Amino acid sequence: MKGNAIMDNFNFYSPTEFVFGKDRENECGYYVRKYGGSKVLIHYGSGSAIKSGLIDRVKNSLEAEGISYVMLGGVKPNPRDTLVYEGIELCRKENVDFILSVGGGSCIDSSKAIALGVPYDGDFWDFYSSYKAVEKAIPVGTVLTIAAAGSEGSGGSVITKEDGGLKRSTGSDLLRPCFSILNPALTQTPPAYQTACGATDIMAHVFERYFTNTKDVEVTDRLCEAVLLTMIKETPRAIKCPDDYEARANIMWAGTVAHNDIVGVGRSQDWNSHGIEHELSGLYDCAHGAGLAVIMPAWMEFVYKHNVTRFAQMAVRIWGCEMNFENPEETALRGIYSFRRFLHEIGMPINFDELGAKEADIPVLVEKFGLGDGMTGGFVPLSSDDIAEIYRLAVKAKI
Repeated sequence: MKGNAIMDNFNFYSPTEFVFGKDRENECGYYVRKYGGSKVLIHYGSGSAIKSGLIDRVKNSLEAEGISYVMLGGVKPNPRDTLVYEGIELCRKENVDFILSVGGGSCIDSSKAIALGVPYDGDFWDFYSSYKAVEKAIPVGTVLTIAAAGSEGSGGSVITKEDGGLKRSTGSDLLRPCFSILNPALTQTPPAYQTACGATDIMAHVFERYFTNTKDVEVTDRLCEAVLLTMIKETPRAIKCPDDYEARANIMWAGTVAHNDIVGVGRSQDWNSHGIEHELSGLYDCAHGAGLAVIMPAWMEFVYKHNVTRFAQMAVRIWGCEMNFENPEETALRGIYSFRRFLHEIGMPINFDELGAKEADIPVLVEKFGLGDGMTGGFVPLSSDDIAEIYRLAVKAKI
């Protein structure tokens, strides 16, 4: 999709009520009641939410408001369609009218899939396998435990179909959570690798919007740069000292801002890196953020000549590189190198081997992408051959 020479017309819609700060999960019952919930599905991931006492606090808050609930755990990274089907059936059986996600982005995405599937007569996968519009969904609220996906403020959802390992997305404003409770202290327990994966996903959400063909949207550029500079500063702090509340707080809010589209208004966006990565995590079940760490710098290397000036701007404004006015391309490449080096320094894989992917699987990845003889949209439209070349660049990447 080509951008305009001027700022695009836009509507910015972000109806989610964000409830930020320490111990705010104890208020979730009030917010469920505020947004009309009377029978809740508590949807969560692993046993850590139970062992930490978080689920008990959520249950106590619901009980204090006289709200009944049922529970469904077992959400995995790259959430599966099989658990969504189970959740839809449970909600219908129990007359659930509100879904409360307690977990990270995978849990929220699974909750959204259940929410659109409950009132739908057909297969919920219809919304993910095609461009079928969501017309109805039961409301969702979230208690966020991982800063990464931004799903707590977005209308998007990504689900993996276990039969075939297909990872597909859908989106609708009807899927935006009614409220999201963001307590940074809840993000202090995940391991360093998970923190780094989340940080990479946050930065990728911004870069997908930063590389645009729309000119002179300076305010959005500066918002993007502010979020990225925050992540560059705070991510190493959070990894070094997991209990650093201030670092966690800044990262958590950055994750929300990065994906509620405030850093993408008025301009065309890309999203090819996310699509290319989805095939990696769909095939290998790797962490989405880790896959992005491998793919996004490779994508940059493939497309930077389309607008050397924009990549040089990234290098100077975000990575602090000195501008080489005689050779802007050198500055652009230094910025891409700086990004990949940062990812390496926070413990992310930077090539296929480190991710556990295989060069021999590139034809399979391209086929699963499903482009055929067509072209993507975005900053630089890509063919199947282009996507294969980006995978090959990711194979041999190094610092």
